[in-house]
Order: sequence, then structure tokens, then C-alpha cells
Amino acid sequence: MGDERPHYYGKHGTPQKYDPTFKGPIYNRGCTDIICCVFLLLAIVGYVAVGIIAWTHGDPRKVIYPTDSRGEFCGQKGTKNDFHSPFSNSRNKPYLFYFNIVKCASPLVLLEFQCPTPQICVEKCPDRYLTYLNARSSRDFEYYKQFCVPGFKNNKGVAEVLQDGDCPAVLIPSKPLARRCFPAIHAYKGVLMVGNETTYEDGHGSRKNITDLVEGAKKANGVLEARQLAMRIFEDYTVSWYWIIIGLVIAMAMSLLFIILLRFLAGIMVWVMIIMVILVLGYGIFHCYMEYSRLRGEAGSDVSLVDLGFQTDFRVYLHLRQTWLAFMIILSILEVIIILLLIFLRKRILIAIALIKEASRAVGYVMCSLLYPLVTFFLLCLCIAYWASTAVFLSTSNEAVYKIFDDSPCPFTAKTCNPETFPSSNESRQCPNARCQFAFYGGESGYHRALLGLQIFNAFMFFWLANFVLALGQVTLAGAFASYYWALRKPDDLPAFPLFSAFGRALRYHTGSLAFGALILAIVQIIRVILEYLDQRLKAAENKFAKCLMTCLKCCFWCLEKFIKFLNRNAYIMIAIYGTNFCTSARNAFFLLMRNIIRVAVLDKVTDFLFLLGKLLIVGSVGILAFFFFTHRIRIVQDTAPPLNYYWVPILTVIVGSYLIAHGFFSVYGMCVDTLFLCFLEDLERNDGSAERPYFMSSTLKKLLNKTNKKAAES
Repeated sequence: MGDERPHYYGKHGTPQKYDPTFKGPIYNRGCTDIICCVFLLLAIVGYVAVGIIAWTHGDPRKVIYPTDSRGEFCGQKGTKNDFHSPFSNSRNKPYLFYFNIVKCASPLVLLEFQCPTPQICVEKCPDRYLTYLNARSSRDFEYYKQFCVPGFKNNKGVAEVLQDGDCPAVLIPSKPLARRCFPAIHAYKGVLMVGNETTYEDGHGSRKNITDLVEGAKKANGVLEARQLAMRIFEDYTVSWYWIIIGLVIAMAMSLLFIILLRFLAGIMVWVMIIMVILVLGYGIFHCYMEYSRLRGEAGSDVSLVDLGFQTDFRVYLHLRQTWLAFMIILSILEVIIILLLIFLRKRILIAIALIKEASRAVGYVMCSLLYPLVTFFLLCLCIAYWASTAVFLSTSNEAVYKIFDDSPCPFTAKTCNPETFPSSNESRQCPNARCQFAFYGGESGYHRALLGLQIFNAFMFFWLANFVLALGQVTLAGAFASYYWALRKPDDLPAFPLFSAFGRALRYHTGSLAFGALILAIVQIIRVILEYLDQRLKAAENKFAKCLMTCLKCCFWCLEKFIKFLNRNAYIMIAIYGTNFCTSARNAFFLLMRNIIRVAVLDKVTDFLFLLGKLLIVGSVGILAFFFFTHRIRIVQDTAPPLNYYWVPILTVIVGSYLIAHGFFSVYGMCVDTLFLCFLEDLERNDGSAERPYFMSSTLKKLLNKTNKKAAES
């Protein structure tokens, strides 16, 4: 007997004779886009080098811990404000104290990220109300001196001490928040008070309102009760975490059940949706006709829309017959279009439903594919963690920069200065009230000038690696599901571990192709980030042409990114099937889809509807269940639900987690549908049902298309 086994297609679509060890077109391949693979490896080496440089020079404490006017950390080990430091002549000083917190309400805070007032690190915040004038001649002066600048000696006059900024003019009872001393403001019968006072003396002989302190405190650190809110939320998580996990497990079970049910209910759900749309439009036409008939003969209802003109109150238009006539015509046109599309596209809708059912079977045979999103999630977390840590270390690898601050007009304000030489400098003589104070971290060396470029490179590498991880997941899933489709006898011809085999092939042969596709997408994404940055800079400008141009560029690159994502996804499927390089796969996938554009549109809309329905069903069901449980509205388990400060904390967590879980399951299912669809189109174009080239599609699809394999027909 002759060899009746089918031919298969190799790397470039050339027929190959049957090999007993060869089970489909996805196994015969070689390495692709090697140059891009080399570039990716070199870029990763450079990225590691940038990380090492950043970790060597950076110090995250600069953005976490408060810094005094000398640029020293408050209470940190190894600094001058640390008890263990040899430079310290006092105990540990963990809190930052503002001499005049009212000045923190200045717009300068938003520009320089530093309050224009002296700041020192103190052991504890002041707990009493004192002015420098009163304390100087009392027993409280020793207490007061701990809030003066380090090394203060009582050898100056009162005016000179206050003018030089050696001591604050007034102490106000304060409480620590985020390691900073803020006025202990509280409300009594709706009136803001500090201690028992509604006003305070500013130390210069005048009294001010407490609201000035509030504005300064808000500018300095935002919401005063943020720490208390965070602690309450943390407490809610500690008593409800296991119930949250139970809710997420329920969401996982519902997602899996929905995918399994699609094998049996996909057709019913799609046709019910189509019928419901037709019925809703029909009711809309009927309602418009009834309103049109009801308004007949009413005064003013025959006025035309043109004569009425534009009205801000849109309810006026509802009293016109012409409005309801226009609505009725529009709905009738939509109804006719949908019915005609249904008549002419009914076969394509049936094909889409059959592919969705087939995808459910494929997922059932490759169940471990539902767990692969966890691998992608883990790799993305590594990329995000490396990018974030490198960005923080790069942004904190600057040196302390000191600038001149002055309350009175001074031509040298905001100029850089040296705190050691400033007292004898020309600027100090011309502006007697000026102070050389720590402003922020920066630098003038070559490394510091290159920091912006290093940050851009860091962001670019993050996009490249994140897109590579996503591409690896898509090729792996596509390879596993393609092995299911191209198995002539399902599931007997399936490899033992299709997902692991596909993962190994992707890394071994196609790392360069994945890097190439991820690189193209990363370039577009980094350009979009730069455009967003430029757009923020241009918001204050009055150039309308520049704003219009920027809007057009942002829109174009947004569309380009969406198109590249669509093209990459289908190119990765072709890489998984045939093992061709990225450009060849992208070209073949694009023209294959264009030759079947109507089928693509129908399948896309049908799957979008099913996924939307599934996400709404899962997230809505779990969210409602969580709401009734955590609000003690389920009598059976009313005593089981934990007491909470904010019941919305676990509810929102369950809702967001359920959506992410459903999205992860449906992303696998969506990749399965897209892979089987491209395989189906390739099957139609490359095979003819003969003994040498049989169809690999399921019996349902062959029946819909009136296709048969000759061997089956003869038997």
C-alpha cells in the first residue's frame, strides 16, 4: 500500500513528506532573527550595568526620609543626626521641625519641593506654646534651645538671632506625621484650635489665625490623617484576608466553569444576544411611533428642528414630532442593516461559534495553559521591580544642592550657593536676610548630566522586556493550541506536554523574533511617553498650533501602537505555527487576515461580546456576594463576617482581583480562539481534503463549509 499520510509544511511553506516522528508544521524550524537576539542580550548587559551604577551612586533614603536644611537625614544611621554618629552631640533626632510652617504654603514649595524656611532635625516635636522673647527670660530657654540650629550659642541679641534664623520665633504644640512635626490642630464645635487657642502669636509681636497653620501643613505633607487611614485599612486586611482569598478562589472557579460552558452554550448566548438587540431596536421604533402619534395636534409640536435652533435644554426637543420621526428613521435603518447583515453573515457567525466551541475543547485538552498567566505575571513583576528600583536609585544619585532663600526681594534668590562660604560671600552682604539652604538633590558632573538619558534608557528597556515577556506568553500559548489543531487525530496526536514544548521552542528558536516585535512596540511606546512629557510642558503655553500638533501626534502614535499590537499578536501565532522570522510571519498573517476580513470582524465581535459577558457575570456575581457578606446581610453567616473599619476595602479588593483573574483566564481563551482561527484559514487555503492534503479542522467546521476528506468519504 502507498503512503496515505498527509504532507506537512515546513519553515517556508514547502511540502514535506510524512515523518513518523513529525506531528505537525510547528516542529520543523530553525533559529530566526539572530541579530535581534544578540541586540537584546547586549541591551540586557547594558541594562544591568546601568542598574549597578545606579545602585552604587543612589540612596533611596533621599525620597523616603526627611532632610534638614543642611541636607542631612533625620535620625538615620551614619548621619550627623544619628545618636551613633561621632558627629552627633545630642540624642537621636528622627523628626523634622519647620521654623515657620506657614511659609510652606508658598508656591515655591511646588517648584523647589522644599519649604522656604529653616528646618532642623529634633528629638521630639514641641509640646508647648512658647515665643523666643518669652522663653529667653524664663526657665524654658533650655527646652527652647533644642529647637535652634545645632551649635547655637546665646551670644547674640534677640533681633540678630531671629534675623539670622538661628532659632524659631515661636514654638507651637505639634505632633509627628511622616517623621515631620505638624501643628496639633483639632476642631472643637466646628472651630479650629491649637491647644485652647484659635489664634497664635507669631513671635514678632502680632497674632495670626490658626487657618494659616492649616494651609502650611497641607502644603507640607497633604492630608494630616493619611497615616491613621492607612493603619485602619491595614487592620481591615489583617482580619479579612482569608475571606478575600475565598472570594478570589470563587472567581477562579467561575471563570473556569464559564470557559467549559462555552463549549455547550456559546451558540445559545450569541443568538440570544442577536435576538435581544433586534427586539430592543424594534421596541425603540414602536416607542418612537407612539410618541410621534401622541404629539399630533399639540400646540408647538410641529415646529421644525431648523426653526427651533440649538437649545441648551435638550428636553425641549422631546416635545417635537420631528425629533421622534428622526429617531424612528434612524432606528429603522439600524434594524434593517442588522437584519441584512444577519442574513448574509449567518454562515460566518456559525463558523465563529464553532471556533469558540473548538477553543473550549482545546483548552480542555491543554488545561495547564490556564496557569501560564501566572508565569507571565511573575516575569512582569520582575521587570517592574527592576525598573522601579533602578529609577529610584537613579533619581537619588544626585548630590545636595543648596540655594539662596530670602523672604524679602533679593536678586540672588534661587541661586546656588555653598553653605560653608555663604556667610562671607557677596550675596550675603547684599541680601542680609538671605539664607543658604538645602533645596534638592542634583549635580553638575558628566554622570549627573547623563541621568536624564539613563532614565529614558531605563524606561525603554522596561518597555522592551515587558513586551518580550508578553510576546513569549503569546507564542507559547499559540504553539500549544496550534499543536492541538494540526493533530489529525485529536487528542491522540497531541504531544505529551504541548505547553512546555511550545515554551522550549519559543526560547530556543525564536528569541530574536520575539525581541524584534517587542523592540518595534517599545520604540512606539517610548515615543508616546516623550510626547506626554512634552504635552505637560506645553500646557502652560498659549501656542494653539503647538497644542493641536501635539494632540494629532499623540492620536497617531496611539493608533500606531494599537495596530502594531494587533499585527504582533498574529505574527507570533504564525511564528508558532511555521517557525518563520518576524517580518515574514507578520506579512503572511496580515495578508491572510485581509483575505478574510469579514470573518475576522465577525469572530472579533462575537468573542468580544462573550468575554464582556463573562467578565460582567463573574465580577458582578463575586462583587455582590462580597458586598452582602462583608456588610453582614447574609443571615446564615452573619456572625462569621469580620468587623471592619471600612467594608469597601475587602469588597474593592475582591472586585479588582476577580477582574484580573477573569482577564487572565479569558486572555488564554482569546489566544486560543485567535490561534485556531489562523490555523483554520491556513487549513482552508493550503489543503483540499485529498489523501495527501486532508483538512485538519473539526467535523463541525467541515460540515458547515461542506468540506470532507476523501479518505473518510471513500470509507
